[in-house]
Amino acid sequence: MGLTMRERHTIVRELAPRFRKATKKQRGQILNEFVKLTGYTRCYAAYVLRTCGSRQLRMIGTRRVIFIPGHARPRGTPRARRGRYRTVAFLTALKRLWALSDGLCGKRLVAFIREIVPHLEHQGVLKVADETVRAQLLSVSAATADRILAKTKHETRLKGRSTTRPGTLLKHHIPVRTFADWNDVQPGFCEVDLVAHDGGSAFGDYCHSVNLTDVATGWTETIAAQNKAQIHVFKGLTIIRAQMPFPLLGLDSDNGSEFINTHLVRYCEAEHITFTRSRPYKKNDNCYVEQKNYTIVRRTVAYYRYDTPQHLALLNAIYRTLRLYTNFFLPVMKLREKVRTGSKLARRYDAPLTPYKRLLAHPLVPQETKDNLTAQYNTLNVVQLKRELNQLQQTLFSSAIAAGPPPLPPRCLPYPGPDHPWRDTTQTLQSRPNHGPSPQPINHKPTIDLIQNIHHTPNQRGHNHLKL
Repeated sequence: MGLTMRERHTIVRELAPRFRKATKKQRGQILNEFVKLTGYTRCYAAYVLRTCGSRQLRMIGTRRVIFIPGHARPRGTPRARRGRYRTVAFLTALKRLWALSDGLCGKRLVAFIREIVPHLEHQGVLKVADETVRAQLLSVSAATADRILAKTKHETRLKGRSTTRPGTLLKHHIPVRTFADWNDVQPGFCEVDLVAHDGGSAFGDYCHSVNLTDVATGWTETIAAQNKAQIHVFKGLTIIRAQMPFPLLGLDSDNGSEFINTHLVRYCEAEHITFTRSRPYKKNDNCYVEQKNYTIVRRTVAYYRYDTPQHLALLNAIYRTLRLYTNFFLPVMKLREKVRTGSKLARRYDAPLTPYKRLLAHPLVPQETKDNLTAQYNTLNVVQLKRELNQLQQTLFSSAIAAGPPPLPPRCLPYPGPDHPWRDTTQTLQSRPNHGPSPQPINHKPTIDLIQNIHHTPNQRGHNHLKL
């Protein structure tokens, strides 16, 4: 058993005067014995023996801390309160609210809790019997929530593949918009992208999700399409436009052929919708919707393969519930500015707010739209929405697992088949002009015979050589 902290401090106070008066050789001997006895590193041991009894000042974060090496805290001195958020009731309530928020980070989770707890109490869904636990839920900081939930946030993150294919030369007639051009936009200017549900195999037809995100408010609409054909993607966009609470003013996409086509361009021109595209191979130009591709689509429907009409119907049922859950109850943060100090880059965000709250606070949204959204918000129950999502997810995942692994494309044989013209053993090589006389007829052995007759023979040095 090692020494206690008070025993180590006693040893420091005894050796410090001898250490200061000793010669260099004697200091080395004292340090060797002190390190063996206490387990300190040699550098820290020398620092403690040199500064024992003197007041030391250190900055811990933004706090100035004064301490005296070699002197323990006096008995009876009150310590900082620990375990304030360690009660079973608080931990259970925090974990359930975190699950209800679909696993938000600390900053967004705190904003979610402070808004949703009064809302659920008003609806009669939630009743916190202990006022202390309720006060802790409403006052917990983002860092504390992250620290408490660190062990609970264990999840497997999979990475999919991109199925975007370049469009036609029509893209040169569509202006380019980068991520830096989205400044002070009004609701209605959106980014759109396609999420593939191929399950790891791009062979055959499979469902896609059309994901559209409003840049100003973060309002997100998603719908499933049968495949990435232009007709299905365009139909999904028209459905999304009809259920958006504000008019569609602008559309920004990548360079895929499902968006860069004449039909969509003519539609945007007829409806007076600004149509722009991102730069090729610059995903950050569509950063707003690329972020939602994971937080909204992938976290909800995962990376399974969905390629049947049943899967398509389940995906659309999930997205009808998901749009209410995410837009009305999940807060989002927007980047306000980037400040570079030397080699460090600091990002500063605004306060977390739900897309619904951002629409209510935007001055360009009509009051009639705000009233309709408020009336719809008062009829929603976030607990019921989450339960419906969980049930639909379970049904979708079970159906995808029961369908088996994704199909694989047919593989080509590594050598020609027996009926291939190359197998003809009666062929003769014809001489080319100006290259001497014609060669004699050659009977070629079939390729399969050559492959089968290859065997390994070890040489004198032990290396394998291919021999026919």
